[in-house]
Amino acid sequence: MFTGIVQAAAEVVRIEEKERFRTHAVRLPAHLLQGLELGASVAHNGCCLTVTRVEGDLVYFDLMQETLRITNLGELKVGGRVNIERAARFGDEIGGHAMSGHILCLARVVEVIESPNNRTIWFELPAEYAKYVLTKGYIGIDGISLTIGAVDGNRFCVHLIPETLERTIIGSRQPGDAINIEIDPQTQAIVDTVERVLAQRKD
Repeated sequence: MFTGIVQAAAEVVRIEEKERFRTHAVRLPAHLLQGLELGASVAHNGCCLTVTRVEGDLVYFDLMQETLRITNLGELKVGGRVNIERAARFGDEIGGHAMSGHILCLARVVEVIESPNNRTIWFELPAEYAKYVLTKGYIGIDGISLTIGAVDGNRFCVHLIPETLERTIIGSRQPGDAINIEIDPQTQAIVDTVERVLAQRKD
């Protein structure tokens, strides 16, 4: 489980390509290396990956075909950065909201609005997932736990404070960029259940 509180924006320093498979290495800061073992779960832009090798401050992860298909991690290049969060442990403070590290879909940045000490970003989702996005609800955007500011059809926005822009990679996002989206699972379960019940009553 993850909390959506990004702990570092780590640099991708090595990529090994194979057919429909990729291994990449990120350089982690010292505080994220403590107690890190093979098999540990670490979220990259909100996607849960497994540690496969540790060489000093370089940590390696495998990305299978499905991960490359459904997330933005396949677009990474050497020198790029990813939002990093290690798996939560029992007793940790949940500063964001409970997240699984399972990406539902990709959204596209459609507009970035600058204002003093703030930034608003609008995203566009595939239409079939828009029903899960509710004003003031939780959403995972590249692994960041954020509150939805407004919804307009299959578009929604979030409002970002300087701390979020400084700590994560979201400040570098521009229109056209693909963003990993994780929907709050409770919201998804409620919407799906209501739809199913209404469909049964209609029949």
